[in-house]
Formats: sequence, C-alpha cells, structure tokens
Amino acid sequence: MIVVSLRSLRTTDVSVAGGKGANLGELLRAGFAVPDGFVLTTAAYIAAARAAGVDPNDPVAAADRLRHAQVPEEIADAARRAYGELGAGPVAVRSSATAEDLPGASFAGQQDTFLDVTGEDALLDAIRRCWASLWNERAVSYRRANEVDDASVALAVVVQRMVDAAAAGVLFTADPVTGRRTRAVVDAVAGLGEALVAGRVDPDHYAVEAASGEIVERRLTGDHAVLDDARIREVVATGASVAAHFATPQDIEFAVDRGGKLWLVQSRPITTLYPLPDGADPSRELRVYFSANVAQGMFEPFTPMGVQTFRLMSSGFAAAIGQPVADRLAGASNPVNDPTNRLWIDATALLRNVVARSFPQRVTSFMEARSARLFERLADDPRLAARGASRFATLRRIVPLALRLHVPQTILSALRSPDAARERLLGEVREMGRASVPDDAPPAARIDAFERLVLETPPQMFPRLLAIIAAGGLSFAAASRILRRASRPDEMQIVLRGLAHNPTTEMDLALWALSRDARDDAPSLALLRQESVDAIADRYRDGSLPRWLQQHLSRFLERYGHRAVGEIDLGVPRWSEDPRHIIGAVQNYLLLPPDALPPDAQFDRGAREAEAMIATLLSRVHGPRRLLARALLRRVRSLFGAREAPKFHVIRIFAAGRALLNPIGRDLAAAGRIGAAEDIYFLSLAELRRAIGGDDFRESIASRRAAYRRELGRRHIPRLLLSDGTEPENELAGAEPAAGLRGTPASPGVVSAPARVLRTPQGARLEPGEILVAPSTDPGWTPLFLTAGGLVMEMGGMMSHGAVVAREYGIPAVVGVAGATDRIASGQRITVDGSAGTVTTGTEERA
Repeated sequence: MIVVSLRSLRTTDVSVAGGKGANLGELLRAGFAVPDGFVLTTAAYIAAARAAGVDPNDPVAAADRLRHAQVPEEIADAARRAYGELGAGPVAVRSSATAEDLPGASFAGQQDTFLDVTGEDALLDAIRRCWASLWNERAVSYRRANEVDDASVALAVVVQRMVDAAAAGVLFTADPVTGRRTRAVVDAVAGLGEALVAGRVDPDHYAVEAASGEIVERRLTGDHAVLDDARIREVVATGASVAAHFATPQDIEFAVDRGGKLWLVQSRPITTLYPLPDGADPSRELRVYFSANVAQGMFEPFTPMGVQTFRLMSSGFAAAIGQPVADRLAGASNPVNDPTNRLWIDATALLRNVVARSFPQRVTSFMEARSARLFERLADDPRLAARGASRFATLRRIVPLALRLHVPQTILSALRSPDAARERLLGEVREMGRASVPDDAPPAARIDAFERLVLETPPQMFPRLLAIIAAGGLSFAAASRILRRASRPDEMQIVLRGLAHNPTTEMDLALWALSRDARDDAPSLALLRQESVDAIADRYRDGSLPRWLQQHLSRFLERYGHRAVGEIDLGVPRWSEDPRHIIGAVQNYLLLPPDALPPDAQFDRGAREAEAMIATLLSRVHGPRRLLARALLRRVRSLFGAREAPKFHVIRIFAAGRALLNPIGRDLAAAGRIGAAEDIYFLSLAELRRAIGGDDFRESIASRRAAYRRELGRRHIPRLLLSDGTEPENELAGAEPAAGLRGTPASPGVVSAPARVLRTPQGARLEPGEILVAPSTDPGWTPLFLTAGGLVMEMGGMMSHGAVVAREYGIPAVVGVAGATDRIASGQRITVDGSAGTVTTGTEERA
C-alpha cells in the first residue's frame, strides 16, 4: 500500500507508518482529538529510494538524490488523491521513521517537519524533503549512536490537516528532569509550537501535580499567561489519559485552535526515564529502592537466570531466619528487579524503622558514599517518617535471630583469637558448595542439585564470613575512636594498605607472578608477545600451548577460574570457560618496563608502610590506650583483608552452579529447543524444566537477547529510585556547585598522569602509569590495577571493591565522582588527590 488513512493505524504498524504515524493513528482510534490525515507509507519511500538509486552507505548522496528526484508518478497520484480527499487545504507534513518514537529511543527531531503546506506541488516537494531528511547528518549520527543500522530504516510521511493554533506546547506526563511520575510539566507558547520544539523561543513553564491538578510551579515569559489554569489542567488530564492508554509516560505535542479546542499533534514515550522496579506504584505509599547493581559495581543488566539465582538465594536466607516463602523460585520481597533486569533492594522498611533508620546511610557511607548522602536527605522526608515498632520491640526480634545464626559468638571468637578463628572459619567455608552429580545425571536431577546448592549454601557461609569482617570492622572503628585525636583520616587509611588474606589481591598477585615467570620461558614469552588473545585462548582449550604456559595458566584457573567480569550474574561465563580476559591481562603486564616497581613489591611496600604508620600512631598515645590500640590494629591487619571473601565464595558457588547447568544447555541446543548452549541463561528455572520437557524457547530467547544487548548500552543507572519515579540524585545534583570534580577520598596520595577512560575491562589495555577512570569496578577489573598510576570511579565509597584494592596497592584513588567518565577524556592529563578527594583536569596528551 502506498497511502493509508491515519485512523486505520495502530501502534503495531510501525513498519508501515513509522513510529509517529503509528502512535497518531492509535490515538485517533482511541477517541483522542487528533487532526485527521493520511500516511504515505514506508513502501512508497522504498520505491522512491530504489528509483533514485539510494545507497545506504553514502548518506550525503542519498539525501541529495531524494531531494532532487521526481516523485514516482504512481506515488504522486496517490498523494494528490488523498490530499484532495482531505480538503486540499493547509496541511502539516511530518517525517515518521521506523526507528522513531519507540520505547527505547525517541529519535525526536532527527527528521524534518513542514507546516502550512498548501497545494499539490508544495506537498510533493515537502514529501521529497522528508524522505531526504532520513539521511541528514543529525539523523545518521543519532542512529549510529544508538546502534541502528542505516540499511534497516525506512520513512513514512504523515500528512494532517493544519491546526490554526492560538497556542501550542509540549506536555511531559512525568517530570523529565527528576523522573517523578506524579508530576506533569507543560511548556506553552502563543501560535505554532515549532519554534518551541526547535528551542528558538522561551515558553511559559508549569509544573502540575497530576492527581490534584495543583499548579506547583509557574514561570511566565510575558505579561500574560499563554494558557489559563483551566486549560493547563485540561492538557494535563488529557495527557494522563494518553499515558494510561500507552501504559507509559508520554512526551506530547499539543495545539489549541482559535475556537478553543485542544488537539494532540504528536505523542511519544519519554525515553529518558529509568523504568520503575517491579511492583513500584507511583499512586501508592512511597517506597525507596537502592540499586544492587551500583552496590556491586555492575552497570550491565542481569541475565534472566542471574535474576532467578538471586531470587532463589533470597528464599534460602528467608528460610534460614525462620520466615520461609511460599514460592522459593519467586523469592522473598528483596531483591526486586526492573524491566531492564537490574536488581534493587527495597530499603523502605529499614528507613521507617526506629532502630534501623540510620542503617542504610551508615552502610553505604563505606561502600557507596554518594548513596549515603541521598539516604541522609531522605531521612528528612516527611513521607518516610519512622513508625511502627519501638526500639525495644525491634531489638527483641533482632537479638534472637543473631543468636540463632551464632553471629555474636563467632565475632567474639574472632576478636579473641583472630588468626585461629579466621583460618577455622575460612576452612569451614571452603568445604561448602561442593555440588556434584554423576556425569550421566538426567537434566531434572541437575536442576534439583542446582536449587539445593543455591538455597542452602549461602545461608551457611555468610554468618561465618560476615563475622570475620565484622570483627575486623569493629576493631578498625574502635581503634579510630581511640586514636581520633592522634591521627588524621588519611593516616588511618594507610593502616589498611597491603592487607593479607584478601582473595582478590591474592588472585591479582598470582596473575602477576604468572606473567613475571613467563619471561623466563622463551616459548611462552614469544607466544604471549606475538599471538592474539583469541589465538592463545584457542590453543589453551586444545592443550597446545607451550608446556610451561599450559601448566601455569591451568593452575591459575583451577584456583581462580570461577571468577569473571560481571561475575555476580550467573549467566556470565567464568574465566575457566573463557580465559581471554586473563590472557589479555598477562599480555598487559608484559608491557611494564624493566625498571618499574613490580606489583608484588608494591604490595609489600604498602604492608611495610602500614606497619610503619601503626608504629607512628602508637607512639602518639600512651598507657592503656596504647595497649588497646595495638591489640585492635593487630586484629584489623589479621581480619579485615577478608572483606572480599564473601563475594569470592559466593562466586565459587555460582561457578559450581554453572557446571551443573551447562550440560543441560548443550543437550537442549543439540535438540533444537534453544539456539546455543549459553541460551539456558536467558530462561528461568521453571522455563528450563519446560524446555527439557520439549518446549521450544528459541523465539523468546532471541527477543530477550536483543533486549539484553540494547540494555548493555544504557549509561545511566540511578543509585536510588523512589516508587514515584523520582531520582533523588538529580535533586542532589541541582543543589551542588557545578565546578570541579569531587568525590570521596579512598586511597591517600597524589598522582598526575594521562587518564584512560574505560567502561568495561573486556579487551582493555592500560599503559603503565595511566590513571584508570571507570564507572565502577568489580574483581574482574583489578588485574588492571597492577599497572595503574591512580584510580577515579563514578561509584563507590571507602570500602567499595575498587577503593580497597587501590589502598592495598598504594595507588591514589578518588571514588564517587559524578559523571567522571563523561567529564574526563582518555589522554587528558589529570591530577588525583586521594587524600582530599579531588580530581583536577589538565590538557590532553593523547587519545
């Protein structure tokens, strides 16, 4: 079809009418006031592009050919007929691309619109210019930024009766700045709205509480308001109906004609809003969600099986504290996920509890300092006032639970005999999670074993591991208090350098030792310097590496192969399955110049500096304070390095879980029920059981993988999110000074060097001495730390993973620096002051 009536279209007709045309048709069919019109379909564009000889690989020539080519006669005749049936009066001619006004990307304003077009010749000229605008520079750049293939897009043209507008404007049915779903924002101007959309005029601005219609903000640009209050409320109420129809907040363009009628001329999803977690309802009592992804330094979404694993684990913990859930696969109330498959902790109950109210702020002050500031502000929000149980009633519930899990007893044991308790508890943990089934075990038995592993093992591990860390943390807090007048905060941080018993540091140093010793084996060294990562990985899998490298890489992976980048997602392959990241790290270490301080010596120097600082601090106090401070600091050095142990051992469980599930994936792929063995991680456990029963999941997995790939490109993940959609950090940012790069001091020292901005460690290369700038880090990043001169992170606090490892290697670090990866460029010379928490930018040296 070349021409279709606007009112015949629905949202599913994007391939025919483009996003704009499909949405307008849907509004018309739903009874909203939309100017009538027709659509010249994408089939017309494809025919015209073919006739003009358009080459998608040459956008400039494509635009020029379409702009100057004759409209094919069949298409021109159809357009003239439809125009005549519409009345042959003034019309608006709007581009409507197939990659436009979609839920994931709006592409707003990338193609052209022409208003007050009158006459057949002017109409055909506007149609040509719309077609050509598909290939303008801004549209092509936007598509490429959003990874949309130029050859995959087409363009329809929407032609509508022109509204003789007395006023026009834009309505956001949710606040696009704060994200608040219950507040609408209206901008309005006199006459046509194109100047407003193009940013050429200042509008009247209104903020309106959608439920009550109360206008809470009003900013006028002239002596008289463009819209009266009644009209503003009508616009907002109409917008709420549109948003309800599409089931998502909308960005709506509207016009009011000279007879006073309100018309909708465009509606698209507000694509900049972060999706609400499952169960969040803006119309109900306010809830507060803390990003588990941010807490773990992971921007990527989880795979469906990764989410399923955390739900299963939450059921295990609920049972361990005597509150079993009805459906263990659905899990407990925490964590919750969102439509992007990222995880959130519902912190509302803690914030409303008299005793626990300060707990989120205190915990995040160590692990994610900016989040702590947000929790501190939320404590003053009257909507989150403490209520319910008294302090005594809360403690009466907590104390028996702690005793039941033997937490106080284990902490006291660790404080009394730190070395012996650490070795005993870690030895017990190492024996847990050894899941095994016969090689010929049926798939259902493997799934049963996986469920038992995830349900039962973490609740057994965590009380032991957390007791070690708690004992170390309490010792550090007590020592800091005793020495508060005899020490500075940065001096206390030096005490934490070079801590023993940190499994992540031990892993990094083992990898460094492998690269160091590889220099002494000529065949291994030659291979590492000459071959690609992929080629070396292939040879490792088939056992054809030089003997020394095959043996030592195998030995490393036997001990640490359960780890990965993004390892808290069960769906991510482990290094034992895909060793390319580790091989790349070894190659990176070989770039260190011979005179550079080797990482193991750097670590040892950090430990000596810590011991020297302890001696200095102890010399400043006397008597019982000195004796107590010495005992506490000895416990810090003995126990606090185990801070990384809980994650290390949980990830070991995940690797064991993958070993149980991977054979099922291979069998299902061979049977044609999934496309590849790894596809099982895009299923839930219930779906996996259905797949082994015969169900075909290839189509649904393909859809989920496409959504997962799109989400990998999401740059912004809120630290905190309220159930009404508000991002508290946006409000905090508005209250902060714009100048300067500030964060949380994480590792003392000052360094000036070129920056290297990385958003993923996969395949990354860091030149020795460069300052690593990253959104956040997990253990998969830390091999890069051994050659880094400093660290800057957007996320994190003093006890977050990156900060801990930076201190242990003695490299200056500042964390919690908002927007660091956007405000710093690779090659730019920067100065990191890890004591003051500042980052100073200089000049660019290299890209």
